[in-house]
Amino acid sequence: MSETNSSPHSILAILASETLLAFALFVAWIAALIDLSSFTLALLVVASLVIVTGAMAEDGFADVADGFFGGHTAERRLEIMADSRVGAFGVVALILALGVKASSFATLFDHHGVMALSAAILVSGALSRVAGILPLVFLPPVRPGGRSASVGRPSVVVTTIAVVTVLSLGALILFFGGIPPRGISAGLLLGFASVFPILVLAQSKIGGQTGDVAGATQQVAEIVFLIALSVA
Repeated sequence: MSETNSSPHSILAILASETLLAFALFVAWIAALIDLSSFTLALLVVASLVIVTGAMAEDGFADVADGFFGGHTAERRLEIMADSRVGAFGVVALILALGVKASSFATLFDHHGVMALSAAILVSGALSRVAGILPLVFLPPVRPGGRSASVGRPSVVVTTIAVVTVLSLGALILFFGGIPPRGISAGLLLGFASVFPILVLAQSKIGGQTGDVAGATQQVAEIVFLIALSVA
């Protein structure tokens, strides 16, 4: 699969989408000002993120959970993933994903305050979106006419620049947000490292990538980043 000239525009679009996170930041600060409980605040932040992103990545995450673990052949897995209905694996995956995000946000708010929470929202959005394009770089599309195939293969050079930018700016944002250095290191490194098990799983289950795999990768990277940040 050849690299396309659309990749710089794809990266810029991903980073520009960070402006949508302003709504989640607004919700977090208002909730903190009116002294809502940390878990209620975290649930509102998660809900606002779902609203501004249209739940596209969450949809892909649920489809991958259903397809990868509900089918016995690559063809059947792809068929399940293309089905608009959500199965048991998808429902459980979504509940766990949203619950873990909310719990991590609540922990960050309890221990470090709203500035740290705001930094985590910004960096998790950028890191996970860049992570979500990595399957398009390293795996072939399994549906020639699918969404991921139509995007093309992002340039390795441009993708590398995006990863380095997220790591450097993310570290600065988290540092000034009051996150301890070990939390910064763990979150950034493990967030990106979480991509590679997904790549291996996607290759073994369906022989490549789809738009759903990209969405699932984004969700996993975001979840791992938040867990590492809150634990460390």
